Amino acid sequence: MKKLNHLAEIYNSYDTFVIDLWGVVHNGVNLNIKAIAAIENLISNKKKVVFLTNAPRPSFVIKKHLLNLGMKEDLLKNIMSSGEASMQELEKERFGKLFFHLGPDKDNEIFTNIKKNKTTLDQCDFILCTGLIEDKEEDLDYHKSILQNHTSKNFVCTNPDLIVHRGEVAEYCAGTVAKIFESIGGKPVYFGKPYKEIYTMCFKESEKTIAIGDNLNTDIRGANSMNIDSIFISDGVHRSEFKDEKELNDLSLKYNVQASYYQSQLTW
Repeated sequence: MKKLNHLAEIYNSYDTFVIDLWGVVHNGVNLNIKAIAAIENLISNKKKVVFLTNAPRPSFVIKKHLLNLGMKEDLLKNIMSSGEASMQELEKERFGKLFFHLGPDKDNEIFTNIKKNKTTLDQCDFILCTGLIEDKEEDLDYHKSILQNHTSKNFVCTNPDLIVHRGEVAEYCAGTVAKIFESIGGKPVYFGKPYKEIYTMCFKESEKTIAIGDNLNTDIRGANSMNIDSIFISDGVHRSEFKDEKELNDLSLKYNVQASYYQSQLTW
C-alpha cells in the first residue's frame, strides 16, 4: 500500500472513480470539504464518478440526503446503493412475496412499491434487514432471540457494513445483524459491497476503474474481487484500529485485503 499525497498524481490513469460516501464524502453529519474538491476536479477533467454506498435506501433518497448536506446536484449524476440493488430484486419476488422488515422506519422507502406484502416474522417468506430495530439498536441479544426460530427463512441484508461512524459515534449496521443470523445457523443473502453483482451496475470491464473507500472489509475487498485498483481512506471506519501509518500494512493483513494506495482523507 503506497501513500498517495494527492489524487492529482494518478487520476489521469483512470476513466472511472467508484467512490464510497459515508466515511469518504461525509460522516453522516458534515461533508468532507477536501473530498468534495477532489470530486469537483475529477468531474471538471471529464472523469466518470460513481458514488457506491452500502446504504439500505433507494438511490433517490441518498441523493436527497447529499443535497441536504450541501452537495451540488451536478456532482450527483451517478449513485448506486445496496438498497437500490436489493429493491430491484425484491420487486421481482426473488426471495418470495411476503416479508418482515427488520430495521428502522427511516428505511421504509426500500419497500414502498411492495408495502402491501409486509407481514409478521411468523408469516413472512423472507426477512428484509435494513438495520436494527428502533429502540433496540444496542441490544444484539434481542435480535438474536427474535431470529432464533427463523433461520430456515431467506434473510436479505441490504447493507453488509458492520458499523459506521455518525460524527464520532459508532453505530451498528445491518451487516452486524446478518452475522448474528449466520452465527445461529442462517444463511443471509447480501446486497452491496464487496459482492460483485453491485459493481457490474457501476462500470464496464473496458473502463479503467479505481475504487475509493474507508472500509477494508467492503470497499477494498470489493475492489480486490473485481481486480481493480483502490485507495484506502484511513481516517474512517478503521481509525481506532491502528496508531500510525506504519501499522496499515498489518491492518491489511488482518483483513486479508490489499489497497493500491492510502490517504487519510480523499485529497486532490
